[in-house]
Amino acid sequence: MGITGENNYFEDFVVGDKYIHARGRTVTEMDNVMVTHMTMNTAQPHYNEELMKKWVVGKFGGKRVVMGGFTISLVIGLTSEDLSENALGEVLLDKMRLPTPVYHGDTLYAESEVLGKEDSKDNAKAGVVNFKITGKNQEGDTVFEGERKVLIKRRPPE
Repeated sequence: MGITGENNYFEDFVVGDKYIHARGRTVTEMDNVMVTHMTMNTAQPHYNEELMKKWVVGKFGGKRVVMGGFTISLVIGLTSEDLSENALGEVLLDKMRLPTPVYHGDTLYAESEVLGKEDSKDNAKAGVVNFKITGKNQEGDTVFEGERKVLIKRRPPE
């Protein structure tokens, strides 16, 4: 059974369960330009095409690289319909890695695994769920890995 708005309360998540989130999202040039300017990230690899044509270093080079903060936000956003409909807040983002660069035109997808659960120390009507989040591009290359702890509402009493 898939996750829906009806079954994504704290009690519904089971340690070890894995989810492949249905939505994907193609990254556009506008996304990258807009977020680099909004965050005042002036790193040339994000918006200087001519520099990147000359700069070939490992996986990087030849084209502008999408800002890592945008990649992280987008991948977590792709999970939100399934994991966060009953979320009350972020508790922790940890162990984040961006092993493969993202470029304009890449389409990103997300997968999640429930790593753990615990009662909330501050809110009896919620609990904390620890997820491992993985983002992949259209080629199946991992572009993001990280852990996310989320405060999620408990199922209301009937």
